[in-house]
Amino acid sequence: MRLPVRGLAVLAVVAALLLPASPAAAHGQLAMSDPVADSTVGQPRADLTLYFTEMPASYAWFTVTTPSGRRVEGAWRTGQPKRLDKPVTEYFLVDGKFEPRVFNTGYPAVIDVSHWPEQGGYTVAYQSVASDGEPVKGTLKFTYSGQVTQPPPGWTAPTSGPSEELARAQSGATATPSSTPGLLSDVGTAPPPAPRAAPRTPFVLTDWLIPGAIIVGVAFMIVAAARRSPVAAPKKKRRRVPVRG
Repeated sequence: MRLPVRGLAVLAVVAALLLPASPAAAHGQLAMSDPVADSTVGQPRADLTLYFTEMPASYAWFTVTTPSGRRVEGAWRTGQPKRLDKPVTEYFLVDGKFEPRVFNTGYPAVIDVSHWPEQGGYTVAYQSVASDGEPVKGTLKFTYSGQVTQPPPGWTAPTSGPSEELARAQSGATATPSSTPGLLSDVGTAPPPAPRAAPRTPFVLTDWLIPGAIIVGVAFMIVAAARRSPVAAPKKKRRRVPVRG
C-alpha cells in the first residue's frame, strides 16, 4: 500500500514542528563594527574596527577590498575592549546540553586602511579561529561616498593570503591557540574553564515520548484513511425480455 502524497506532507510538517532543533553554537562571532554593516562612510578614515565576542587569534587574517577589487588594508592590531550595543548569546555544549552564555563585551580588531581610491561598495573579510577551535569567517560591507584619496608613498597593495598557521588551525590540526585571552561574560571577570571534548548527547526517553506518540498517532490515522476505499454499488441485473415470433 502506498501512502498518499498529502499524508506524507502532513506527517513531515508535524515532525518538523515537534522535533526540537539544536541552537546555533558559533563562537567568537562578529558582534559589532565601526562602520556599521551596510552603512555609508562619508569621510576618509585611517582604520576600521571589528568587535568579536572574543579576541581574534594572533594569526587572524583581514582584507579590505574596493569596489573594483583592489585591496587597501594595512596591518591589524588589537584595541581596547568595548561594551556591545546589543548583547550576544552563544551556546556551549556542556554535559550533553547546550547552555547559553551572554556576552556584553566586544574585543576589537583594528584594521588600518591605506587610502580610499574610489567610491562605492567596500568589503571587509575576516578569518580567525575561536578559542574552542571553531573557524570564524565572514564579511562586512559598507559604502564609501567621501573624497577619493591617493596611496601613501611607496605603497604596495597586499597580495598575501591566510597564513599556514591559520589554515592548520581551521582544519583542526593544532590545539587551541595559547595567545587567545580569556573570555568575559556576565558570569564574572574570570576566564571560563579550558575547552574540553564535548560529550555525546544522551538519549532521554521523556524528551521524545510525547512528540513520538503524537507522530505515531498521526501516521496511524493517515494509513487507516488510506486503506479505506469506497464501497462499490451493486450492479443491477438486466432482465432478458423474450422475443415473440
